[in-house]
Amino acid sequence: MTRLIQNLSEISSQYDALFVDLWGCMHNGITAYPEAVKAMQDYRAQGGKVIFVTNSPRPWNSVVEQLKGFGVPEDCYDSIATSGDSARSAMYLGAVGSKVFHIGTPGEIESFFAPMDLLGDDALEIETVALEEAEGIVCTGPNDPHAPLEDNRAVFLYAKEKGLKLLCANPDIVVDRGESREWCAGALAQLYTDMGGESLYFGKPHPPIYDLARRRLAKMVSVDDSRILCIGDGPATDVAGGLGEGFDTLFITGGLAASEFGADPVSPDPELLEAWLQKEQLSPVASISFLR
Repeated sequence: MTRLIQNLSEISSQYDALFVDLWGCMHNGITAYPEAVKAMQDYRAQGGKVIFVTNSPRPWNSVVEQLKGFGVPEDCYDSIATSGDSARSAMYLGAVGSKVFHIGTPGEIESFFAPMDLLGDDALEIETVALEEAEGIVCTGPNDPHAPLEDNRAVFLYAKEKGLKLLCANPDIVVDRGESREWCAGALAQLYTDMGGESLYFGKPHPPIYDLARRRLAKMVSVDDSRILCIGDGPATDVAGGLGEGFDTLFITGGLAASEFGADPVSPDPELLEAWLQKEQLSPVASISFLR
């Protein structure tokens, strides 16, 4: 049975580090959540380390700039691990070939396909090409996050027949930007898989991004997995991923699944929450309406 808490401070002393989701926990895609920011600042003031672990397809330094725009200050975290960096490493090591067809907005090309010097001589030269010339697909998100997923079926049918692998830079299915819900790259990867194609994942709930987060943390301090708490609002990504890695996990009920727990997101119904967690076969150590 999950423990329903009101403040992170009720359990935070049990942990030396936090792996914290961003979208839905620290901000809503438009602006920061002030109480979440203060919770991270207070935790760090007590000596804890905060690693933001996000399914953003962006490199970590691009996320830093994005967070500034949302009003998330740099003094509330120590480092960032992105699915974009995990996916970019795999891409430059040849996971989907050197000539790739990109699915996503044009603005994502500059950051995602920027060189990764840390790979040295092992990095391939990656070229974005037309689908007919491609050796693989890189998906950073839909071209239009509000368009029907079925719009991609013709492209995927052709790609499947060619045997192309799809590298998914963000396994999230949907995200809420303010009051608007948008499709993410994970929805397209799921469609491609359902059609018989092969999709490669590097963000939550899959292991590569947690390995990256551990490496980011290890550069600062040595922490046993039992002293790390994962925090997030995505049942299939944040919670399932944290539990799959053996971490204690704090579930933010007021995010993507808020409608499951009653009319008031600030006060989730304990009985509805417990029944839903049992149905989903999830066992977070604690749950909280919003991070504070």
